[in-house]
Amino acid sequence: MTKLSVTTTVSRSCSNFSDLASGALLDLPCTPRALPRVMTVAGIISDGGNEGDSDVLSSVCHERKIIVANHLPLHAQKDTETGRWCFSLDEDSLLLQMKDGFSSESEVIYVGSLKVDVDVSEQEEIAQKLLEDFNCVPTFLPPDLEKNFYHGFCKQQLWPLFHYMLPIRLDQGDRFNRSLWQAYVSANKIFADKVMEVINPEEDYVWIHDYHLMVLPTFLRRRFNRVKLGFFLHSPFPSSEIYRTLPVRDEILRALLNSDLIGFHTFDYARHFLSCCGRMLGLDYESKRGHIGLEYMGRIVYIKILPVGVHMRRLESVMNLHSTSVKIKEIQEQFRGKKLVLGVDDMDIFKGISLKLLAVEQLLQQHQDLQGQLILVQIVNPARSTGKDVQEAKRKAYSTAKRINDTYGLPGYNPVILIDRPVPLYEKIAFYAVAECCIVNAIRDGMNLVPYKYVVCRQGTPQMDEDMGIPVGSPRTSMLVVSEFIGCSPSLSGAIRVNPWDIYAVADALNLAITMPDAEKQLRHEKHYRYVSSHDVAYWARSFMQDLERACKDHYNKRCWGIGFGMSFRVVSLSPSFRKLSIDHIVSSYERTNRRAIFLDYDGTVVPQTSINKIPSPEVISVINNLCGDPKNTVFIVSGRGRNSLSEWFAPCDMLGIAAEHGYFIRWSKSCDWESSPLAADFDWKRITEPVMRLYTETTDGSYIEAKESALVWHYQDADADFGSCQAMELLDHLENVLANEPVAVKRGQHIVEVKPQGVGKGLVAEKLLSTMVCNGKPPNFVMCIGDDRSDEDMFESILSTVSGPLLPAVPEIFACTVGQKPSKAKYYLDDTVDVVKLLQGLANSSSQKPRYSGQHQVSFESTP
Repeated sequence: MTKLSVTTTVSRSCSNFSDLASGALLDLPCTPRALPRVMTVAGIISDGGNEGDSDVLSSVCHERKIIVANHLPLHAQKDTETGRWCFSLDEDSLLLQMKDGFSSESEVIYVGSLKVDVDVSEQEEIAQKLLEDFNCVPTFLPPDLEKNFYHGFCKQQLWPLFHYMLPIRLDQGDRFNRSLWQAYVSANKIFADKVMEVINPEEDYVWIHDYHLMVLPTFLRRRFNRVKLGFFLHSPFPSSEIYRTLPVRDEILRALLNSDLIGFHTFDYARHFLSCCGRMLGLDYESKRGHIGLEYMGRIVYIKILPVGVHMRRLESVMNLHSTSVKIKEIQEQFRGKKLVLGVDDMDIFKGISLKLLAVEQLLQQHQDLQGQLILVQIVNPARSTGKDVQEAKRKAYSTAKRINDTYGLPGYNPVILIDRPVPLYEKIAFYAVAECCIVNAIRDGMNLVPYKYVVCRQGTPQMDEDMGIPVGSPRTSMLVVSEFIGCSPSLSGAIRVNPWDIYAVADALNLAITMPDAEKQLRHEKHYRYVSSHDVAYWARSFMQDLERACKDHYNKRCWGIGFGMSFRVVSLSPSFRKLSIDHIVSSYERTNRRAIFLDYDGTVVPQTSINKIPSPEVISVINNLCGDPKNTVFIVSGRGRNSLSEWFAPCDMLGIAAEHGYFIRWSKSCDWESSPLAADFDWKRITEPVMRLYTETTDGSYIEAKESALVWHYQDADADFGSCQAMELLDHLENVLANEPVAVKRGQHIVEVKPQGVGKGLVAEKLLSTMVCNGKPPNFVMCIGDDRSDEDMFESILSTVSGPLLPAVPEIFACTVGQKPSKAKYYLDDTVDVVKLLQGLANSSSQKPRYSGQHQVSFESTP
């Protein structure tokens, strides 16, 4: 244990709090004083002037992991007489136990707050001492900020909401407190500053824990675009219907998505998070080889689903203590001849203690033979928060227990025993070892390791068996009654799962648990122990870090840059060759070429995808007309829309080529006739397709059918996001089955399912148009193609393969450009339709500045590069 005297040094680590609270939440200076002997930039170590220290330089080779959580894994106590601080490691802290999952060469640094208040005059000295002795970096939050951050936003907003309680209270009203949110962001900024003091951004891995620090990834990603960052949520993540009530819902989602890997205890929590990302941010996810990934701004954010485990060695070491054996014998003697059921819960409104007591009351009422035999020992851990709700839950639990004891108690016998005091671990383990059944009846809990600990303690150790006189190899039994609303429930397949709100079902489950034959109890215990012992905390930490390393392996293979302000900040990560298309760059190439092919998508390219009015603006018509007026240009609109709409909208553009319905219909200019694809003349498949689509339209509110001449399209962008996607997958499978022998392709696109003739697509259109230009003796030496969705990717790919083949006598200058910063086969991007129109205007201006020449004189007047 380390002892530290009180010092008189004035701390400057919180001197800028007035700036922090002013609202400039993302432009705050870092903590002024850096801690000594830490690497702050790759290869550069700052130690307060001792730059030649060889010990410091040797730390470069260490693999480091920075664990960030609200509280450090430390006990802290101040001697009131001497004024000396005493610090020791908290052996029961998950953060400390995680180290067993890391390699022995790994250096682990902890960043978090102490659980005690430290005077400002002592903070700097204590910070240095904790770093040297425990590798801990404390974040000293000012008391007012700590109150609004932890007891305010965390406990009044996030914690209830994540446990499915909407923030509507008569005593507080239902208004969102923006100042508590500001305190939350400010506190996360202080945590970020502390991480930045010790991080080597190119080498270190940062692992952030729990809902207290959900916006911390944004601060770190903003400072270091390629930081290796994992986040694990230890609480539930609510369904989208609950989460969407949070006014800062988008800010928190985007902040979490600045991580590389996001971990959850159960698939339900992960599914709710993914659903929120889909409904609120429009993001899709996919699973590849067992890994779930969200594509976000060119980055893949991976999702990890793995419940945390217990620390086997810690439990076994306490089981082997003499004090544990003594306590076990004491409990056995106290409850000899009784059926002991155990509950261990925090005192809060979600642990269901009162519901558990009501179930015991119901059990005693239904089974009179258990009166005088059954005892529930309920250990009540100290409440983690204070408030009227907690006090009311405590009052209700005590009054219920008193009523049960008054009704069913006998001299020397109380059916309910509440232990409401700090209970040491050895005493809890003693109760675990003796209890015939353990019940966890929480109405909502992120994980809850009580069932795991119970199973391990019922298995025992050779030393504990010897002390208790249990023969070697004796069969072990355990019975669990667990709520179906807690995170550990899915992993305990042998437990009796209950709905805690149904006290009759819980009572029946308890009766089943204590009357079940020993052979069945043994089988269930063995199944649970195999899982718990193999999926311990070391396995959990090791698995998470392996996935984090895999998620970060491509960080330096891509070009990264940040966009957005405040909590909307995010990093775009794309191929090094992918860059924004410069008007000057393309105009230069445009002016020195004389046979140009220009292919433009329509929706999302020249008109906004979200626009209700899909008719092109006069500006778009003017620009396209100017481009078509240059005889060196062959300009085509290549769209999935029908030919009638496109013909009407672009009627003023006499020289514009149109490829409608993904190229099934092609017209070279307004004076030319429409050419249709020779691949499909029979549309009998429509008679099969339309009734199927109509069936899904009737059952999917917000969907509709678009009937084209060559295709049928089912749209569901206005339907419920999850249900529409589910129906689209089902429709795709249905259509593929019924159309298996038809000459059609069934494709799923962005909020659509489309059936069209085989061999029709934008890629084939581009190939055909380029081939025709070559056959007419005008092989293009400039090709520009702009589009925004999946169908345009086929066009980009086709152009790149065509121009690199033997078709063209010389390789033209290629400008394949996607709209929006996202992964693409194109080499260039433009941000939006406004940028597209500006680019086209730049090319049109370049054409209008030159004198017109007939097609005959162009070749002789300008040389082909």
